[in-house]
Formats: sequence, C-alpha cells, structure tokens
Amino acid sequence: MELLNGFKNPFRSEYKRWVFLVGLVAISHLLFQSFLLPYGNALRSLLLPGIDDSIEGNYGNVVSRVRSGSKSVVVRNTLTINGSDFSTRDVILFNGGNGGGDVGISSRKIGDWVEKGVSKVIFDGNVDDDYAFENGEDLNENAVLEEVIRDQDNYVNATSRIEQVAKHGGEVSTGELRDVNTTSQYPALSSMANTTPNAGSSFRSTSLQSDHTVSKSNSLMVAKQGKKKMRCEMPPKTVTTIDEMNRILLRHRRSSRAMRPRHSSIRDQEIFAAKSRIENGPVITNDQDLYAPVFRNVSLFKRSYELMERILKVYVYKDGKKPIFHLPILKGLYASEGWFMKLMQGNKHFVVKDPRRAHLFYMPFSSRMLEYTLYVRNSHNRTNLRQFLKDYTETISAKYPYFNRTDGADHFLVACHDWAPYETRHHMEHCIKALCNADVTAGFKIGRDVSLPETYVRSARNPLRDLGGKPASQRHILAFYAGSMHGYLRPILLKHWKDKDADMRILGPMPPGVASKMNYIQHMKSTKYCICPKGYEVNSPRVVESIFYECVPVIISDNFVPPFFEVLDWGAFSIILAEKDIPNLKDILTSIPQERYLALQLGVRKVQRHFLWHAKPERYDLFHMTLHSIWYNRVYQIKLR
Repeated sequence: MELLNGFKNPFRSEYKRWVFLVGLVAISHLLFQSFLLPYGNALRSLLLPGIDDSIEGNYGNVVSRVRSGSKSVVVRNTLTINGSDFSTRDVILFNGGNGGGDVGISSRKIGDWVEKGVSKVIFDGNVDDDYAFENGEDLNENAVLEEVIRDQDNYVNATSRIEQVAKHGGEVSTGELRDVNTTSQYPALSSMANTTPNAGSSFRSTSLQSDHTVSKSNSLMVAKQGKKKMRCEMPPKTVTTIDEMNRILLRHRRSSRAMRPRHSSIRDQEIFAAKSRIENGPVITNDQDLYAPVFRNVSLFKRSYELMERILKVYVYKDGKKPIFHLPILKGLYASEGWFMKLMQGNKHFVVKDPRRAHLFYMPFSSRMLEYTLYVRNSHNRTNLRQFLKDYTETISAKYPYFNRTDGADHFLVACHDWAPYETRHHMEHCIKALCNADVTAGFKIGRDVSLPETYVRSARNPLRDLGGKPASQRHILAFYAGSMHGYLRPILLKHWKDKDADMRILGPMPPGVASKMNYIQHMKSTKYCICPKGYEVNSPRVVESIFYECVPVIISDNFVPPFFEVLDWGAFSIILAEKDIPNLKDILTSIPQERYLALQLGVRKVQRHFLWHAKPERYDLFHMTLHSIWYNRVYQIKLR
C-alpha cells in the first residue's frame, strides 16, 4: 500500500504541472492575440459573446464590428482614442489627423459607447489631396473637423483616407473616396464581411461568405507589364452626339420598348391615364414658378410635375441590411444617392407602407457602400458586387409579386458610383436607373434611365454653403479648369492650353490647403466658362459645381447624357463640345456673342434651383427633379396588358 501511495503522489504532481502548463500556454496565446490585433480582444470575445470583433484586411484597412442588442457601430481605419473622454451622446465626432502609427480603437471602448446609447460614430482624417479646394470644413461646438474628400476626377491617393460607417444611425456624414472606375487603378479599402442579412430577409447565409467575399488566391492579381489599356484610358470607339441623343429620346417617346406587364393593375391604368392628361393639357405661356427657356417644354413638365404630386406613390423596400442598404451618405462625391435615399425614406407624401398602392418601387441601396463593403482591394474583380445585387433582386422577386409582374420595369434605383452600370446589368436591366455615370456606350438607355446629377457636397449640415457667384459683368476670366490628369482627355486639354494663354486658366492639380480651396472657388465664381472635361468616366461633379457657382459649364465628354435630359434644354445654359474640339476651345468660346453669353449665364442662375439639395425638400429642387424624371420616364414607357 505504501508503495502504491508513493507511486500516485508523483503522478498527481506531474498531472498538476501538466494542467498548469497547458493553461499558461492558452492564456499566453489569448493575451498575445489581444496585443497583436489592434481591434480584437480574444479573451473578451470568449467571455463576452455579445461583442463580436472581426478582423479583415491589413493594418490600416481593418473593420471593427460591435454588436449590442439593436445598436451597432462599424468603424474603419480608426485611430486610438480614449472613449472615456467623451460623455454620452448620440453622435461622437473625431478628427483622426494625419499619420500612420497604430491604428485601432479598443472593442471595449466601442462596446462602452454602444452601451451608452451612441448611435453614430463619425471619424475624419487628413490626407494630402490633389485638390485642397475640394476639402470641406465643418464647424462643431466641440471640434473643428477637417473633412477631406477625394474625387475620382480629382484624387489619386485612395489608401490614406479615413472613413467610417455607423450602422445604427439613419444617416452618415462622411468624406468620400472617389477611388476607381472600371480599371480599379485606385481600389477601395479592404472588404467588410458578415453583412449577410438575416433569414427574415431571405438572403442565403453563404452568399456573402462564399460568393461575394472573393478569395485572395483567386482575386488578388499581379499587374502584368505591357497589359492592354483599359476602356477608360482610350477614346470611345463610337460617339453619340447631343443631336443624336435628342432623336433617340423622341423615338423612344413615340414607341416604348418596355415589356407589357404579365397582368395590368389599377396603378398601371392611373399612370397610363396621366400620360394623356400631360399631353393634352393647356399650354403655359407665362409661369411665375419656372423659367421656360431652360426646359424642353415647360407646359409638359409642369403638368407632369403636378400630376406626380397628386398621383405618385412609392413603396420603399425594407429588405436589405446596413451598411449597403438604408444608410445614406450625405457628403462627398456620392452624396446624390445618399441625399435621395434619406429624403425618399423620410418622405410622407409619396411613400406608402402598402405596396399594393404603389406605382413605383424603390430599391434603397448605396452603390458606394456596396463597393466599399464587398470589393476586395487590388482584386480587379467586381463579380461579387454584381452577384450580391442579383441575389437581392431574386430575394424580393421571391418574397413579393411586384418585380416579376413587370420584370422590374416599375422598380427604380439611384446610384452614383462609376461601377453602378456594371453592377446592375442583366438582373436589373429593365429597371429605371438613375445613374451619375450616364454613358450611352455603357448601357444607359435614353428615355428610360435618368442621368443623375453628381453633386459634390462639402458640408452635410449646410449643402448650400458658398452658393452663388459674381454677376456676369464682374467675371473677367474667360475659361478655367483645375484638376488631376485622370483618363485620356485631361492631358490633352492641358497639352493644348496649360500656360498657353492668359485668358485660359487651364491648370493641373492645385496644391493642398484651405487657401488653395478658396482660390479654386473664387476662380469658378469669377469665370465666364468653367471647363468640365471627363475623367475616367463621362460624368464629373464640375458640371453641377459650375451651376452652383453660376459659371456657364462647358461640357467636354463624348457620349455623356446630361442630367435630367428628358426635361431640360441644356443648350439654354451650357456649352456642349466634342472632345475633338479641344484645340479650338478658345476660338469657340470667344466667338460666342456677349448677348448669347448673358442669356446662358441667366439660364445658369435660373436652373440652379433644380440642382440643390435641401434638408427639407422644396418644390422643383434636386430631390423632386430626380423623382419627377423617374416618374416621367415611367409614364412614357408604360404599356397596358
């Protein structure tokens, strides 16, 4: 017995040492993980399963996801901040500043904010931009935030931008990245996974994880020397002139190419009857609200607009999860889709809760957030983005009877990202698409689709800041342009006109800084003709920017369909030139008589109201103009069974 006890004691001692060693290794491993991962806390994730921390991408491109009940926050590219310095409030604002160093904000701090009821976290950082004049500044009682915004037309440094997404809040004010076009030369920051909606939204649980999150082995491609030029780097093979666009519009007005519904509804009949009332109404000779010369037919427009106000009802799909759905971005280059989403979802006049009462159906996704959330940096592969929207349309088609009834002809989307034409191809082919990238060679359908104005909003709190410009008599600069050399056309413009003529202020990138920004704005306010050349794609924010500062826009972009083309007469307030006319630019502008210029500038001032966002929508403003063009095109496309 003594021999047996002597044998057990050493065994127990060895067993205890072994258990202690294993426990020590496990604890060390967890602690080591918590120090390595700037957003993660492995021990916390085990002990507090209510907080889900996920790591994606590389340092500086990390997403921290926090969930606590119904409140959640997603922060990308954050900087280390002491959350205890802030009192409980609905929105936390930070200025990240420049610099590298450690990125990361502890999940415990974010969890504390969520527990305190914080609904939106807004981060802003600084970056050296090609254009300081496109930097925005917002004043807050507690801080001055430098809101840095990059435009694909203007900026090339995509990886240093600090952004965030607040999932619980109804809206976001964020500096925008205008990173890439179809070439993906300056791709977005790293992808964000786990955005699959719950089963209640009928999304497949593996959709984002397998199909949309592209594996690095398949998607991260190495650039090859001597590769073919991308489409955006070369002039188009075919050119559709503005006169040809007018003929296409008239042809499509006479004969709709939309499919007949599988069965007609009373809503179809109401829209069809509206068409007859629009065309057979009285002629307006002198309207106090509208400036007739800027419209194709002011009588048709006003009757259509008034009928829209009386008749139109819109159903907004609730399906889809933030941040891709239902999360409007109100600043930067993609602000148009965000402002429309915010104002549409909050509208009580047009929006109905019962889809059976609706004439149109709105799919409220953000093309910008789709790219930002799902695109794998440097992959040059956007298939998963298109597949995501395909799954979405299949979901609403299976869940509701409305999409299949018309094959989507009474559904519409509003998207401002360059990739939207590609992402919505095929599965949304018959829908009404309001697109900033209104390129007839990229599938834009004149008479069905709507050219959405690309508005560069510098301040979400005050989208009308700096509005207006000098009167025509005080505009002494003939022509002005400043911008980066994106695409093939802008280098041609500078080759012919940079430093060649004192009357032609054609510049390259302006240096960063507030003074440079103000210099840019003052140039536009003091110039007769603001040059608006295409960048990577046909659209440019300079078109609306020129109108904003009351400068006559000179649009140089072959195949670009100007905004609200179906109702506005762009010849009354702009100059549209072919790209081949750049060498003769000054001769063309100086040949315009003074009387003609004054009429154009007056047209700019009169049409300006139709290109402005308001926190509370006003009649004939940009929100109502966008909705009207969607309605108007549906009226002229509808067919009865």
